[in-house]
Amino acid sequence: MNKAITEGILFTPTAFSDGLDVWSSGDGTPGSDTYAESGGGVFVPSDQDFAGCMEIVKNSSTTKIRYMAETPILPGCFLRVTAKVKVISGNLPSVRIAGWAGDGSNANVTDAQQTGPATTITSYGEVYEVSAIIGKADRSGVDMVWGGDVVYGHLGLDLIGANGGVIRIDDLRIDDVSAAFRSSLIGAVDVRDFGAIGDGVTDCRAAFDAADTAADGREIVVPEGEYRLGGNVTLNNPVRFIGTVTMDTAHRLVLLRNFELPSYLDAFGDEQLGFEKALQALLNYSDHDSMDMKGRSISLSRPVDVHAIVGNSNSFEVRRVLRNGRLQAVASTDWNTFETSSQATYDPADPKLLSNVVNIATIPVGSLVQGTGVGREVYVKSVNIGAQTLTLSAPMFDAEGTQVFSFKRFKYMLDFSGFSKLSKFNIDDLEIQCSGLASGINLAPNGNNFHIRDCYINKPNDRGITSIGRGCQDLHIDRCQFISNENSASVEERKSIALNTNANDLKFRDNRCQLFLHTAVIGGGQSVIVGNHWFQGDSEPSGVRKGGIVFTLANTQSIITGNYIDNSFIEWTNEHDATPDLQPEYSFGALTITGNTFVCIDVAQWFNWVVIKPYGAGHFINGLSITGNVFRTINGTIDRIDGVDTTYADLDYSRIRNIDVSANTFNGVLQPIYNPVRYTHTQSSDAQTWNVDVSDYIPFGARARGVDSVVSVGAIKRSANTTVWDFPNVTTQTGTNKDQIQLKWPQACRGKVTVAVRMDNPI
Repeated sequence: MNKAITEGILFTPTAFSDGLDVWSSGDGTPGSDTYAESGGGVFVPSDQDFAGCMEIVKNSSTTKIRYMAETPILPGCFLRVTAKVKVISGNLPSVRIAGWAGDGSNANVTDAQQTGPATTITSYGEVYEVSAIIGKADRSGVDMVWGGDVVYGHLGLDLIGANGGVIRIDDLRIDDVSAAFRSSLIGAVDVRDFGAIGDGVTDCRAAFDAADTAADGREIVVPEGEYRLGGNVTLNNPVRFIGTVTMDTAHRLVLLRNFELPSYLDAFGDEQLGFEKALQALLNYSDHDSMDMKGRSISLSRPVDVHAIVGNSNSFEVRRVLRNGRLQAVASTDWNTFETSSQATYDPADPKLLSNVVNIATIPVGSLVQGTGVGREVYVKSVNIGAQTLTLSAPMFDAEGTQVFSFKRFKYMLDFSGFSKLSKFNIDDLEIQCSGLASGINLAPNGNNFHIRDCYINKPNDRGITSIGRGCQDLHIDRCQFISNENSASVEERKSIALNTNANDLKFRDNRCQLFLHTAVIGGGQSVIVGNHWFQGDSEPSGVRKGGIVFTLANTQSIITGNYIDNSFIEWTNEHDATPDLQPEYSFGALTITGNTFVCIDVAQWFNWVVIKPYGAGHFINGLSITGNVFRTINGTIDRIDGVDTTYADLDYSRIRNIDVSANTFNGVLQPIYNPVRYTHTQSSDAQTWNVDVSDYIPFGARARGVDSVVSVGAIKRSANTTVWDFPNVTTQTGTNKDQIQLKWPQACRGKVTVAVRMDNPI
């Protein structure tokens, strides 16, 4: 593009015939001597080679001729300065194009290259033509690079070498030759034209900002080289990176017009760094709510500490989305689990605190806590080094006193635990390929509405998704796959867990989880677990199985509906209770298990699908529905679907209320269960008291506490074979285990009755 045409800029100086008062023998700045004043030059109106020219006598080591008008030096504009000279007599000098470079404050830019290449004159009367190209950018073919600070120049030439020669100089010509540098950059703006230098050292931030201002919708081009940016840079126009940029960790690069991962990968030339810088921009700029990875696969050799990347905020609660790509862990010692141990004291009166922690500074936030009396999935939520205390994600059930605890800090591919609070972060259509090296996602200590959908968390070494506090409040996990790294391991050898929660309102829907130790350890209430398939079997004959869904809150207020529950069981505990014996509190209750398909293959006969495990005495069940499910065994049978694990305590069966176990299908289950139990009893011999044993059918080995109905099937007969029309008196909770009832008639009789017996109190 020619500025003389497009913008009407006149670059070529006035002719010598118009007067020598605009031609300086100094640097050309206002006040410098002119050839008209000094008499050092004369105008020659006619010459056999020049139509009109200036004649001077070289009388100093560097004799200068400078045009005193300010010739603009513009970004993207390249000027070729041409002069023709000949020596008439005297000593033969050398000649070069030269100029004085000025900035916006009218000061000389001393680091600008202000002289061009010299040409030596070797004969008299011969016309020599010298030229040099001046521009802001360090481009091939540019003789005088003037950089981003120069805004104008006083242009001309120098005569150097021996003095005493008489030289004639034709009118200078300045041409805009920008087109020669723009053949591949039509419609683009080159950052070098604004002073950017790709040496990895020079701060090019101002040049990038200037290029962005000048682009006005055109593409910005960052050519070969490494360009250091000394601060935050926001580019409002599209940008193409051929070279790369480098900047400090705290500084941000925001690409508004092409805010997607490939642009950041091109910008930084490093996959992990480019990904981290893109995340940094996502959480620091409000013009974009999502970052598209454009299907790119990124290799990670270390955890992505999102809080450290963002760098300037401990709390973030504005919706942001990371989508459409793949993260893959590659071998590195940075994935190694950090392990330590320390003595500490636990007091149930302060249930989420460890005090007097020895060597507390060595224990990282997010560490898994293990020790005597510590339940599953208890993490360090925060560390107070001065007070020597650790805040825990959940209480411990039997750790009162002082003991040595162990701490394991897993390494996560996406680690948000450095934030104090993070909400409304979405991860969509992402594969997190942990490769058996890393864990998947670590949530912040606090926050809500973290949403993961249509993702794969593949082969986590230890954990898929970890909550170290209450950042899992209203956690949504939809249509994801969790694939274990322990496919070949037996159930008892496994250590990996797909996810855990501590806060309320988990939504776990339409997911598939494969061969973990546990699928989910759920510490909060109001969970919705719908439409999932999890399976945890192995090839061991009569193999042991572990809990798939593990509830650690007694009054869970949760539903498990429409799931395929395969080779694992629902385990219901209160292990995250510092005082696990029943206090003035809600006991086990508010759980609905409906419409699920339960399957087990080649398991021990004592396997159960629904197991209640109280960690303290006095607990009972108030509110449980197990309805419309299908239970099926393959390669063997099991005794029953239900059980109570009495490792720590049994249930109080005298207080059970509001239980519905009905409309289930049992295949390969030797003993079905119901509540109410609708049982037909046949009394073959005359007796006044009929003992009705329904114990096998009552869920969880509970008591026969109520009778809804007694209906005779045919006539009740006495010894004389006459019909008895009386109604029996009912006695509940008979037998050694109080799991039978008695029907007491006014007289001895025989016959058949159907009874509806309940394990819970009648309303």
